Amino acid sequence: MTPLSYPVIRLLPKVDARAIRHGSPWVFDNELVTDRRTRALQPGTIALLEDGARAPLGLVAVNPASKIIARMLDRDTGARIDRGWLTARLTRAHEMRDRLFEAPFYRLVHAEADGLPGVVIDRFGDIAVIQPNAAWAEALLPDLAAALVEVTGVATVIKNASGRARALEGLDGEGGVLVGTAPAGPVAVSMNGAIYMADLMGGQKTGLFYDQRPNHAFAARLARGARVLDVFSHVGGFALACLAGGAARALAIDGSQAALDLAAEGAARMGLPARLETRRADAFDAMEALAAEGARFDVVICDPPAFAPSKPALDKGLRAYERVARLAAGLVAEGGYLGLCSCSHAADLARFRTACVRGIGRAGRAGALIHTGFAGPDHPLHPNLAESGYLKALFFRL
Repeated sequence: MTPLSYPVIRLLPKVDARAIRHGSPWVFDNELVTDRRTRALQPGTIALLEDGARAPLGLVAVNPASKIIARMLDRDTGARIDRGWLTARLTRAHEMRDRLFEAPFYRLVHAEADGLPGVVIDRFGDIAVIQPNAAWAEALLPDLAAALVEVTGVATVIKNASGRARALEGLDGEGGVLVGTAPAGPVAVSMNGAIYMADLMGGQKTGLFYDQRPNHAFAARLARGARVLDVFSHVGGFALACLAGGAARALAIDGSQAALDLAAEGAARMGLPARLETRRADAFDAMEALAAEGARFDVVICDPPAFAPSKPALDKGLRAYERVARLAAGLVAEGGYLGLCSCSHAADLARFRTACVRGIGRAGRAGALIHTGFAGPDHPLHPNLAESGYLKALFFRL
């Protein structure tokens, strides 16, 4: 398809196009002329976006079934969105990660911030896991997988189709191996001196959360000789990092036994199986039980799932974060450290910090905020898209 043959879609006359021109990557369905022709476009169609005065703005991916009806792909209206284009975008993303990390274990593509809207790719050595969370990426998935192999040299490419984002795009939940063969079992990932076991075929998201890498490292510096509690631990994220940093022992709590088994395997591979205790339980129930036992820890870290995944859920989510802070603060020994995390983009840093401070106060504790952390550089922030900067981590000395 030549650029001139792309279908044309247009902003409503009342919509100010300056946000798009200044870098905003999304167009919502209430901002676009959605006539019969536009509604008939197949999800994933590439189109030329114009403003209300018919001036071109760029090439976008269209999905009439999504609230985000258009995603900016390229501001060059003469571009060809094909395998060569995908290769160029992946090469740019790969070059930066290759400078930043000594080993090929990182997020290779962080969606809009890497110029591939709705696409997440995590790399695990010679295996890459793709989450094509937008219809255009689903339509171009064979080319995307081929370009990924060309750029990185990975032997296996896995499609992960889980998650809320695909459902919002009207996409199915069918994953599988796109290139190569599935790994025989969990993959060992070395990070911050710890060893994590990532289930790439059946684990949460792509199998491991790389975004907390710098926050794991900060927590590990606090943990020398410490008793550590890691709540909502998944595969032992903070617990294993703290053990690698010299913690005396760590208790990991999560609702998934499979995740805790992977945490225990990681500790065993680190040669520290006796220092990690795991407990399958509801996090809130577990913290209340520990308080009733009179348990205290030198370092307590809570990394819950997104309690406020959208604006309608914000108030309820903030109350949940406050409750986490209240329960966790009561388990911190005098002079100890409390780490509280949020991956909810709807709860900005100020609101999240306020909820945490309120919870700490309700626990009858007081302390100083000593560090504010975010995702690592392999999760770049799109400056015009707050959602790309979702992760916050607050560390307090109580």
